[in-house]
Order: sequence, then C-alpha cells, then structure tokens
Amino acid sequence: MAIHPMAGKPAEPSQWVNVARLVAAYYSNKPEIGEPSQAVSFGTSGHRGSSFLSSFTDTHIAAICQALVEYRNTHDISGPIMIGMDTHALSEAAFITAIEVLAANGVNILVQKDQGYTPTPVISHAILQFNQSRTSGFADGIVITPSHNPPEDGGFKYNPPHGGPADSDVTSVIQARANDIIGNGMKAVKRMDFSMAMRSSVVQHVDFAQDYISQLNDVVDMHAIASAGLTLGTDPLGGSGLGYWDQIADMYGLNIDVVNRHVDHRFAFMRCDKDGKIRMDCSSPYAMAGLIDLKQDYDVAFGNDPDFDRHGIVCPSGGLMNPNHYLAAAIQYLYTHRPQWSSSLKVGKTLVSSSLINRVASSLNRELAEMPVGFKWFVQGMHRGEIGFSGEESAGGIFLRRNGKAWATDKDGIIMCLLAAEMLAVTGKDPYQNYQALTEAFGTPSYTRIDVAASFEQKATLSRLSAEAITSSTLAGEQIQTIQTHAPGNGASIGGVKVSSENGWFAARPSGTEDVYKIYAESFKGESHLQNLVGEAQDIVDHAFKSANVS
Repeated sequence: MAIHPMAGKPAEPSQWVNVARLVAAYYSNKPEIGEPSQAVSFGTSGHRGSSFLSSFTDTHIAAICQALVEYRNTHDISGPIMIGMDTHALSEAAFITAIEVLAANGVNILVQKDQGYTPTPVISHAILQFNQSRTSGFADGIVITPSHNPPEDGGFKYNPPHGGPADSDVTSVIQARANDIIGNGMKAVKRMDFSMAMRSSVVQHVDFAQDYISQLNDVVDMHAIASAGLTLGTDPLGGSGLGYWDQIADMYGLNIDVVNRHVDHRFAFMRCDKDGKIRMDCSSPYAMAGLIDLKQDYDVAFGNDPDFDRHGIVCPSGGLMNPNHYLAAAIQYLYTHRPQWSSSLKVGKTLVSSSLINRVASSLNRELAEMPVGFKWFVQGMHRGEIGFSGEESAGGIFLRRNGKAWATDKDGIIMCLLAAEMLAVTGKDPYQNYQALTEAFGTPSYTRIDVAASFEQKATLSRLSAEAITSSTLAGEQIQTIQTHAPGNGASIGGVKVSSENGWFAARPSGTEDVYKIYAESFKGESHLQNLVGEAQDIVDHAFKSANVS
C-alpha cells in the first residue's frame, strides 16, 4: 500500500469525525436483518464496527449484553462484572447501553468512579485479583473499546473469569444468541433508565487504578527505574490510561513527562497514519510522529493506544522500535533477569511474529508456544503460569509477575512501557541497543505488514484456505519448506495461511474489522528479498481466489 501524502502530518479539520452525528447514528441506525456486515460478529478482539455503517449500534450492544446475561446464568458466573471503557465516542454510548441492560437484569456491576476511563489490562488484573482465592461467585469483565481503530469505530470485548479475552467457544454462543435476539425484535431485552441504574444498589463505583498501580513493583522493578533517575516521556494518544502516568510517577518517584494530555473523541490532535486516516496505532511511525520528534529529549519514551493494551517504544538511539524487535529484546531480558521464574516457562508468540523470537527462545533453551493471531490463545498458559511472556507482532505483550505468578491475562501496554525503562536502568542500554545485540548474534530480520483490499467473499475464502490450495513450490527464489494453516503451539486454525522457506516467510489472513486481508512477511536476506516475498504472497493468494472462483 502506497504511503499517503498526509502520513505523519497533523490531521486536518475535514478529517475530524462529527461526534454528534456519530452518536445520533448509534441510536437511530438499526442493523438490517440478513446483512452479514451488520450482524453481531466477534473477531479476535470482540465485536467491532461503526454506527455510520449500522454495525455498532445501541441494538447490537443491548442484544450482546442480554445474551451475556444469559451466558453468565447458564455458566454459574454470579460475581460482579467489571466494566472498563476507552476514549472513543461510541464507547461512552455503549457504556450507557450496557449499564441499562445489565442493571435491569440484576447483575452486580463495578465501574470506574466518576464514569472514568479504564485500560484493558487494568480490568484483566482486577478480575484475577477478585477471583484469586474463590471457588464460586467469580467475577468477569467487559472492555468497551475498538483498540487503535479510527474515531468513528466502536468495540465490545468480553473477558470471562480467567481475565483474558473470551475464546470462540464463548463468543460464538453470545454472538448467536445476540443475533437471535435482534432477529426477534429485541423482545428478550430487559432495560432500565441509565440514571436510575447508576444510582441503584447493583452498580458499585470503584477506583480500579489504585490496586493496579500499587502492585506494579510486583511485575516491573520500579525501584530500579527510580534509582536510575531516568527521564521518561509518554504520549498516551488520548487514551484511557492518560491519568495513570501521573499517579505512577507520584507513587514510585519517577520522572515521567506526559507530552500530550488531550482527551478528544475526534482525536483531532493525532498525526495521520500511513493511509492518511486518523488511527491511534502506537506501533505506527506515522501516528507516533509527534513523540518520535521528541526522542532526544528522553532516555526512553513510549506511547499507547486508546485502551492501553498496546505499546510503542521510542529510543533516542533508534526512534520508534518495530514491535517485533522490542518483543525479542524484552524476551531476552526477562528470561535472563527474572531469577524466580521457573526454567520450564515457555515463550509465547503468534505465528506471524518475527522468527527472531524463535532464535532467541532456542538460545535460551525455552520451549516456544506459537499460536494463531489473537491473545485469547495465551490466556490459559499465562493464567496457569506456564508461559512467562506472550507477545504479538501488533505491539501487544504481557508477562508474569517477578515471582512467576500471573499478573494479568490480557495485553498490558503499561507494563510493556515500564519494562523498557527497567531494561535501560538495569543494563545501561535502551531497548533498541539491546535489540542490536540480538541481531549480531542471530541475524537482522526485515519485516513488514501490509493491507490488501479484499471483499467479504475473498476474506471468507482466505479464512478457510487449505494447504493444498497453495500450488507453488518456491517462494522468492527458495524452496518452500512448510505451508501452515494451523499453529504448532496448539493445533488451532490460523484463519489463513503461512508459507515458509529457509530465509523468509509470509502469512496472509483476513482482517476482522476492515475490507482487507493482511500480509505479514519477514526476510533474513534483506529488504529486496522481503519485497519479493510480499509480491509473491499476493500472487499466491490471488491464484487461490481464482481457483475458488472468487473475485
């Protein structure tokens, strides 16, 4: 995809979403029965859509919440449900819908006091804390967020009692029931007035931040960071954890400069992403251009997406790190600086993350748990303390407490950012310098991820592609060694295909939220070889579409 002329530049007023119109559409637009793009659909990160497209509306959220109540009742989940939301405009609207439906059904609800924002990892951490010693009355959670998606999008994610994203065996039940409720005219939905619900006995107003922040030293060496006297910078990109950084700095005596304190549902302060759109992607050098400009002002700096489950690490020695590079450096550091961790702890990665991680894990004599895209695949391993670190190429990661116990079971952008500071404080080298040492030992990877326009039918075809559909025998001048449609870590379908040769690979899988499919590719032979991989990947996928008579 060509880089848009607006990439990295401040968004123009013409790009700002009309928030009033967006919220009005949330209540006025109704999904068309039988239209797949407007049905409730849980992807790897919950149900996402836009009210402008009638794919994320009051109808959707009311039906999902009623379906969730029924699911909880049939699975003996009787504790409180914890609700967090990010700073997207539709998150505010969906929060109201969720409270109205859940309260009317008598569900006990915990919400951030003053109707404040709560990061995804904080909800995951709170669920685990509540359930820690219980044998019944388990809590679960909802996070209302479309992650880094554009301002006009909304998202709704369910986290069961294990604290992480719900697996498909859960979401498929909720999805089917929600669509059934919509199809039957919403007759099954119970609902009460929002103001009455918020004043009722079933809604409890708490401060999720307090417990989370007070325990950070259990997972990151906060005292080492403070003792090093580092100057840290952060751009929260207008996200839900903006207010956390000052509290963290005050509690642990850190010097953290929050360079952007705006919370704006239009995200009008953003730099445009590679395609010219407003997208709060902290792994994008275009969206993060503002913080990158300030890289020499800080020993290390970092950013997050709106729900703070992702991280972007900016080093004066190398600018914004490729997420894969930081994951590899973080793994090398953690497994050599956590003496209380068991020697049997696995390294978790998605199938489309860098193969540099494979080489690092091998050098550490650690078993690799290689999973499909989606953090739900790591939940049980993290919860049971079998995987020390889990990461994905889209800048998401989580790791155990320093004593080897679970911290959270969803991605945590806050601790991933603080880990960058710990690495510098302890090793004297920033994360990029630590990554460079890895390339000297294991080679330098060239990695990319691109989006290719695709129809609904093409995405469906790609998601169920078989290895036999790939008829090529070579890839960018090398013999194809493996064709994978299932992940070696758990045998689950990857919802696409990965093709590998000796020095490179590509993977193709459909987006769950946009009309594109994604190509991931990596080469250990340089940029030219990488571009050949990408080109041949598109040819191979196009051939598969033609063979399936899909255009």
